[in-house]
Amino acid sequence: MKSAFKKLPSGKHSIDYGLMIAVNICAIISTLLIYSIVRSGISESEGIGNSYWITQLVSMVIGVILSIIISYIDYRKLAKMWFIIVPASLLLMGLTFTSLAYQREGADDQAWIRILGFSLQPSEIMKIAFIISFSYHLSRDEEDMNKPVHMLMLLIHGAIPIGIVGIQGDYGTAIVFAAIFSFMLFSADISWKYIISLPVIAGGVVWTMWQFVLDDFHKERITILFHPGTDPENIEYQQDLGIKALQSGGVFGKGLFVGENEYIYIPEMHNDFIFAHAGQVFGFVGNLGILIVLAYMCLKIFADSRITRDRLGRFICMGAFGTMFTHCLMNIGMVLKVAPVIGVPLPFLSAGGTAMVSMYAIIGLVLSTYSHRAVTYNVFYDEDDD
Repeated sequence: MKSAFKKLPSGKHSIDYGLMIAVNICAIISTLLIYSIVRSGISESEGIGNSYWITQLVSMVIGVILSIIISYIDYRKLAKMWFIIVPASLLLMGLTFTSLAYQREGADDQAWIRILGFSLQPSEIMKIAFIISFSYHLSRDEEDMNKPVHMLMLLIHGAIPIGIVGIQGDYGTAIVFAAIFSFMLFSADISWKYIISLPVIAGGVVWTMWQFVLDDFHKERITILFHPGTDPENIEYQQDLGIKALQSGGVFGKGLFVGENEYIYIPEMHNDFIFAHAGQVFGFVGNLGILIVLAYMCLKIFADSRITRDRLGRFICMGAFGTMFTHCLMNIGMVLKVAPVIGVPLPFLSAGGTAMVSMYAIIGLVLSTYSHRAVTYNVFYDEDDD
């Protein structure tokens, strides 16, 4: 009697429940944290009212529904619709350079638009379009990707969204796009010749950005990290408050619904610095729990990339992994004062309806690759049963 793996038709729709549970835990915690800020009244000067936690809750519900709907759609069919998805996202990005655009309070860039009374951040939608289109490009071109002309086309594909958001002045999102591009590209069959040339290319890009693109204010945000406490313009004020808030929570935190005088006020504590507020609410133990859930989410996406039915599915999952991992790394690094403040939200935790729904849509793409695997494996199958 000889045991073996048997390939069986999957047939039924399946959901990666572990991934969905982790994502929903973060979204629920987010709504509670934002509600605690509103109830305490500590951020009334920023205009943080009930609409913020209600928007977060509604966005979570819409996101869950959207991700499940996407999971039922074959990701291969979605990828073939790139010629509709990409122009639509580019059109929305173009609107940020029109009279419909505005600069959100506390932000350095004009990356939002108002349509029919709703605020929208098109770069979040562009992330979905880029993951879909670049995955399709890689899957179609992987055999020839190491030829110079084909590699050049891939680089141009990646440079388009990076360049557009860079022109907006949204350098944080530009870095996220660069990371997504890198994770996807290096998950393909790229030649070692390109890999060893990466440090030189990256160094050239960083030097060019420093010399010709970044403003003095952005440079100071970076250099102050290497010389803390020597900040005459108080650029590190927000990060210092974030560290103070994290420390004030102690081991178990102050609780969700305490008075205004109990919380430490941090600018953008509902958004970019939500992790700092979580520290004072839930303490070290609570924040450690959040980190574990976020780490599980990222690792689960990476694990799903290893069981897809084809390379297209793998590239989609790696794009999703690059998105979530980079957002988590940059946001938490920003709060811990090991990265500059560049306005990158924490996935499923920072306030923002567009970001919440778009992140759920990206998770929906991962769920689609999980659901539409070609085969399942039965380890208990015995060949003698044939």
